[in-house]
Amino acid sequence: MKNLLAISAMLAVTGCASITGEKIQPISLQTIQDNKEVQGVGCTLMNDAGKWFVTSPGSVTVHKSTGDLAIDCSKDGNVVGHETLVSKSNGAVWGNIIAGGGIGYIVDRNTGAGFNYPDNITVVLHNIENAVGLTTPALPAATETVSK
Repeated sequence: MKNLLAISAMLAVTGCASITGEKIQPISLQTIQDNKEVQGVGCTLMNDAGKWFVTSPGSVTVHKSTGDLAIDCSKDGNVVGHETLVSKSNGAVWGNIIAGGGIGYIVDRNTGAGFNYPDNITVVLHNIENAVGLTTPALPAATETVSK
């Protein structure tokens, strides 16, 4: 009897994430370059549930998803940064698997409610020449060989 009561209490606490959890999540973002905070950087956050914009430092509310959240930042066309936030399952989704099996998990997976991103992110900025290797090496002098 005690075991049944304990299991019932545990199941009551571990509800379906889509019912007890949020489908949206606030994320705070800051940008740094050379170990110093850089303000006024425009950033785009994107996953399979949408696209959002924020200026650093700042916060934005995104729709949760099982997919990763890509973050691209740039300032003045010469400083860029990129980060990817991995979506990880939260505790409610595990309670759902234990309590209800696959149906609740499928609902949580489709709504994103059972998954979270990190709450705070720091995007490291780089000069665009360094970020994509645009520095061009010196070209050798052109020589022309003519054969007859």
